[in-house]
Amino acid sequence: MQMPEPDRAILARKAEIVRRLQAALGPGGVIHDPAEVRAYECDALTAYRCSPLAVVLPSSTAEVAEVLRICHAEGVPVVPRGSGTSLAGGSLPTADSVLLGVARMNAVLETDYGNRFIRVQTGRTNLSVTGAVEEDGFFYAPDPSSQLACAIAGNIAMNSGGAHCLKYGVTTNNLLGVTMVLMDGTVVEIGGAHLDAPGYDLLGVICGSEGQLGVVTEATLRILAKPEGARPVLMGFSSSEVAGACVADIIRAGVLPVAIEFMDRPCIRACEDFAHAGYPDVEALLIVEVEGSEAEIAEQLGHIMEVARRHGPEVLRESGSAEESALIWKGRKAAFGAMGQIADYICLDGTIPVGELPFVLRRIGELTEGYGLAVANVFHAGDGNMHPLILYDANDPEELAKAEALGFDILRLCVEVGGCLTGEHGVGVEKRDLMDVQYAAEDLEAQLRVKDVFDPRWLLNPAKVFPLATSQSRRAA
Repeated sequence: MQMPEPDRAILARKAEIVRRLQAALGPGGVIHDPAEVRAYECDALTAYRCSPLAVVLPSSTAEVAEVLRICHAEGVPVVPRGSGTSLAGGSLPTADSVLLGVARMNAVLETDYGNRFIRVQTGRTNLSVTGAVEEDGFFYAPDPSSQLACAIAGNIAMNSGGAHCLKYGVTTNNLLGVTMVLMDGTVVEIGGAHLDAPGYDLLGVICGSEGQLGVVTEATLRILAKPEGARPVLMGFSSSEVAGACVADIIRAGVLPVAIEFMDRPCIRACEDFAHAGYPDVEALLIVEVEGSEAEIAEQLGHIMEVARRHGPEVLRESGSAEESALIWKGRKAAFGAMGQIADYICLDGTIPVGELPFVLRRIGELTEGYGLAVANVFHAGDGNMHPLILYDANDPEELAKAEALGFDILRLCVEVGGCLTGEHGVGVEKRDLMDVQYAAEDLEAQLRVKDVFDPRWLLNPAKVFPLATSQSRRAA
């Protein structure tokens, strides 16, 4: 049967783009077989899938620049991808796009203990950055739950945090400089191996920009000396509201733990079954960790446990050994994977003022009951970064629609109480049509103009962050 002319033209265009990319990277650096590109059709937000036109796997900044020059000349959109662990659809491809993965770019380029920094290619995983320096007594602070797999590229794109961000901050607080390739192939250096760069804070614009402005290929990261010691304490409560009130009072007391993590009963049970961490059978659990010398740990925990006792905890237990501490954190870090064994879920990350925790937890329960869905809560309570996991059946389109609607209501609630749509997962495709809930039209226009400057043709990471109709009209213009 003769192929229609439009289809033949599309295939011919794809073949030409693939040929040019293979000439730049070699055949091993380009994946274009339809069966093989399906491995890249989604990220960790698995509810949405779309195979890209092709996948490229460069090994250096120079190769990234050549890929972008080709795609810019051909008018082909590019979707940057770290390890594909985005929970907001941040690296979801479009059918007409080339997906650019940085997984092969994982080298340590420079380590300077005197000035406390490490320079790496951004395909390196989060945990392996600490792995490169821990024998010398240092660590990299941001610690997302996916740190075993997630790449520094994605951490920078989404301004990722983690359990210990209460004390050490998120990625932007630990990022000193980047090498970034613009859509036309221009390579720029921003920041460097020093505390502050002169001029405009372009590094602050890039961190958290979700691949809208350029492809970050190298990063200079702050590393810190490991503390003398650390110890978590488990606090079990009769309700989520009481646990939330305890968190607010700990922060109000002026004590700064390194982490305060929250889990409700569904999440506690799933994590316990998965990791056998020794979690108590309670309605809500806090993991509160402090660090320092033995004297500092004892003093801090004394204050924290005094606050906790005012809330009538059912369990109040200090870790008794390094092994027990490791188990406690193994359970928490396994939360998303453990819940994934039970059901499909959408994981939100709206952030709220800590004082609003009791009210917001109660309202989430009421909203959940109204939709007839189950929600498990696990989150960074110390900085109010909520992670409600909305459980649903991915094979049931009606349940997916209800889960999305419930998620929108929860995120609107976060904004209403003075919070924001995202704390560390980014906007991606998940929250793009909620941006006007948080931002006025003038605020969004200012963001759009920044995108115009860096990527005038709107070819980088299409259909993300901004309301879809706005992105499409900007690209068409």
